[in-house]
Amino acid sequence: MTESELKAVLRRHVEDGTVPGTVALVARGEDVEVVTVGSVDTDGTAPMARDSIFRIASITKPITAAAVLMLVEEGVLTLDAPVAEWLPELAKPMVVRTPDSPVDDVVPAVRPVTVEDLLSSRTGWGFPPDFSLPAVQALFPVQRDGRALRDWPDHDTWLRLLAEVPMLHQPGLAWLYGTSSDLQGILVARASGRTLPEFLAERVFEPLGMTDTAFEVPPSKRHRFTSFYTPAEDGTPRLADAPDGDWSRLPRFHSGGGGLVSTADDWLAFARMLLNAGEAGGRRLLSATSVSRMTTNHLTAAQRDASTLFLEGQGWGYGGQVDVTPSDPWNVPGRYGWVGGTGTTAHIVPPVGTVAILLTQAGMANPTPTPVMRDFWRYASGG
Repeated sequence: MTESELKAVLRRHVEDGTVPGTVALVARGEDVEVVTVGSVDTDGTAPMARDSIFRIASITKPITAAAVLMLVEEGVLTLDAPVAEWLPELAKPMVVRTPDSPVDDVVPAVRPVTVEDLLSSRTGWGFPPDFSLPAVQALFPVQRDGRALRDWPDHDTWLRLLAEVPMLHQPGLAWLYGTSSDLQGILVARASGRTLPEFLAERVFEPLGMTDTAFEVPPSKRHRFTSFYTPAEDGTPRLADAPDGDWSRLPRFHSGGGGLVSTADDWLAFARMLLNAGEAGGRRLLSATSVSRMTTNHLTAAQRDASTLFLEGQGWGYGGQVDVTPSDPWNVPGRYGWVGGTGTTAHIVPPVGTVAILLTQAGMANPTPTPVMRDFWRYASGG
């Protein structure tokens, strides 16, 4: 039996030492192709399997956005509501006078931050392409300080710290990466009166049968949990977290931006719900309108052009990228999804009804998608 084309594509990246292993899934309607290559760790202690569990990082973001929209549909939240009703720490944000102004040269926000600002990542907090700006440097200790999620403070403390950092832009004016999704997670918790893990388990994971998706990995599942690696200076994987490490217990900070672990089949269940306009197993989780809002670009051309480091000219919906221009074979207009810094990607292509999920345990060195991601996307697109 000859090796499949997809397996051959992925094997090259495992054999060159940049990726210890991969699970790749491409679903075209009911036809699902799953390929596993390599091992769960660099020691080769066990082969990669279809049900291997990964830290999915930022492909958590679409799931969190869906949770916010569930509360919008219930009338608990409204898109135009100021978030200060639930996040009073952010009631009086200050904004640097210009993006390159020092952090003490500030003006008041001209309007409140809204729920829609959070969903579209246009709150005024977050990362632009230029990390050297003073307000961005001030954000790093709060949003990404190099510590593991287990070392982040609780939600209340984190919000107080964020409120001390001036916004880089006025609310609604610019797309900025990262911070908005963590704010969404806190908003879900406070507006629902549940913790984010509780809300997602009850409203998303259990209805969809996402049995391996959570903010921690119990002992009974750790034999399926992959090790995580970051690239060393020479590009080879360096162990950053083992199965009994950071995800062995529930952290204080439940990150709506990147805290989940999951499997390829679990994310497929979520993706199929989106492709089916919010329904799964005869049960409606989201309205078709909410799914449309999630998967429609909300950015102006100028906002996209200012965010090329992350978006490469494409758009942003709620919780994920929306392709608007066919700059590469895989960039089909309407394609929705995102990448995770731990080496994960997940996308749906509504025009043709496909799902493409790639899970690796090799972290990204920067926001630019890795060669294995691009090779996988090329295969999934047929390009």
